[in-house]
Amino acid sequence: MIKKTIFILFISFLGFSCTTKKHDDANTVTDGEQKNEKVNYQGKKVGVYTTAKDTDKRLSVDSKATFKLATQPMENEVAVFVHPEKQFQKFLGIGGAITDAAAEVFSSLSKDKQEELLHAYYSEEGINYNIIRTSIHSSDFGLGSHTYIKEGDKELTSFSIEKDRQKRIPMIKRAQALINNDMVFYASPWSPPAFMKTNNNMLQGGKLLPEYNQAWANYYIKFIEAYEGEDIPVWGVTIQNEPMAVQRWESCIYTAEEERDFLKNYLGPTFEKAGMSDKNIVVWDHNRDLISHRANTIFDDPEAMKYAWGIGFHWYETWSGGEPKYDNLKNIKESFPTKNLLFTEGCQERFDPTQYQRWSNAERYGNSMINDFNNGTVGWTDWNILLNENGGPNHVQNFCFAPIHANTKTNELIYTPSYFYIGHFSKFIKKGAQRVSTTTSRSSIESTSFKNPDGQLVTVVMNRTDEAITYKLLVDESEISYELPPHAMQTLIY
Repeated sequence: MIKKTIFILFISFLGFSCTTKKHDDANTVTDGEQKNEKVNYQGKKVGVYTTAKDTDKRLSVDSKATFKLATQPMENEVAVFVHPEKQFQKFLGIGGAITDAAAEVFSSLSKDKQEELLHAYYSEEGINYNIIRTSIHSSDFGLGSHTYIKEGDKELTSFSIEKDRQKRIPMIKRAQALINNDMVFYASPWSPPAFMKTNNNMLQGGKLLPEYNQAWANYYIKFIEAYEGEDIPVWGVTIQNEPMAVQRWESCIYTAEEERDFLKNYLGPTFEKAGMSDKNIVVWDHNRDLISHRANTIFDDPEAMKYAWGIGFHWYETWSGGEPKYDNLKNIKESFPTKNLLFTEGCQERFDPTQYQRWSNAERYGNSMINDFNNGTVGWTDWNILLNENGGPNHVQNFCFAPIHANTKTNELIYTPSYFYIGHFSKFIKKGAQRVSTTTSRSSIESTSFKNPDGQLVTVVMNRTDEAITYKLLVDESEISYELPPHAMQTLIY
């Protein structure tokens, strides 16, 4: 099955390739802007790619369909309506995190398996990732806690990324070589060094002590300079990973006001003074539940707002048993249209090695990506791109799923359905594409669409039900009819 899948990915497709400057992604686009570029699609072919449960279809090429003149859709029909002339945010990209854990697992693989992994993610023959996130020093996904300085070194004279040079940076650079100029690389801190915090501990929350505000702001500059010294261009940073969660791993708490004030009084001015105004600063970097309060507090302050490229978010608000809060994203986009939305982390929690092929994991990705994009998100970043057969390594046993796992005992790569569902977006939507108006006539089918810079349209549809769905895709005055299998994802190219 694995060999067949890789054959499909590397042989059957033509890949697509799509630097980014500060504030040039979504801010230049007026949502709902009318584009007078009406195209007659009648007679045009539609390429269809399908991944479906209980089949061997994994980003597999289906038979092509041909647009014909559309007729009035009826109430008993399922339809997807695409209106290409109504365009919204520009697409920044899709990717995942290269953590210390991912690099540790990667280093244990044979050379051929390393190449397979990199090409599966970052090549045009694979799923064409272009975003890489990493941590500023350690996170929970690694063998232990570390910083880049000696404890107590407020002046940062001992700053060194030597530990990252051992495994993390070599992996990043190999991915970078495949992505080339389209790479969007950003970093997030999980905690300042222990001596800078109220609890004198990198773990278990705590807060940044006021006397270390400037030293901590300088730390970001040191990180950027060090990574760019390795020829890895840094697109930007988030201020703090999950700033409202006291975790048993590396964590640090900022109230909305504290994050606002750190941004406007220290981090923003420090970037400016260092000549790094082109680096993008992302606030929040936590769940959708409290995101509106954070946006309102920071973006309503003109001095703080001017330093913020946008706001990042995760998907873990469902821990309480509720549904994902996609409407909060829509509210932010309506309230602060010049600010960008970036999905900065998501993974399936509670690792279970018997559940690699659990289809609902993939459907969680599909549902999130469709709804996040439809509510204004410009880019989407998965968590670890690679973990081992135990869902780690993780130094506090917070084991999770990744789209691809490695069995380090057998040197085997295990592709989960989530990898292919992500690929239905990342492989086909190019950097610089614009989302276009897409709606459905039934809740049983979910969909989003983008228009690539070359004019090609990409529509993604998903079926989470137990029944096949025959649907119409209506684009202006043209239509096709197609079947979407149960528990399946399709990408249509036209």
